[in-house]
Amino acid sequence: MNRILKLQDQLKSVPFGNSIFSGILARFAPYFTTIKPKVVELRPNYMKASMKKRKAVHNHLKTVHAIAMCNLCEFTGGILMEASIPQHRRWIPVAMTVNYVKKAMTDLTATCDLSHVDWETCDEVICNVSVRDTSDVEVMNAAITMKVSDKPKK
Repeated sequence: MNRILKLQDQLKSVPFGNSIFSGILARFAPYFTTIKPKVVELRPNYMKASMKKRKAVHNHLKTVHAIAMCNLCEFTGGILMEASIPQHRRWIPVAMTVNYVKKAMTDLTATCDLSHVDWETCDEVICNVSVRDTSDVEVMNAAITMKVSDKPKK
């Protein structure tokens, strides 16, 4: 079992286990902690994560600022890649294209589905992440290009 999914499984029965799990994952890249993301659902090839609309992530319009939403997309796509990729392979982000569709005025949820990926043959994966508000309206979407390769032999 993948190390991230194993950790998630170990923390399921612990009080506040999902909050602890989300906090550990956010520390993979320290800038993720600025948005305080929460894992809503994680399984191989699918992830849903959320973030609260709070003052620390506001822009001058008092909506969620663009880079906070980008962080949520990177968190969702990156953790999903790590949880889904076979152990003999590795990944690195090489590009990200974003579309800001609407002002983000509520808490947000990001989803990414990689069920179409053939992990054994791919050399690139595009993580299409959709960010939605509490009314299920898309406020942003991102396409994160991940380069995939075999890990070097030791």
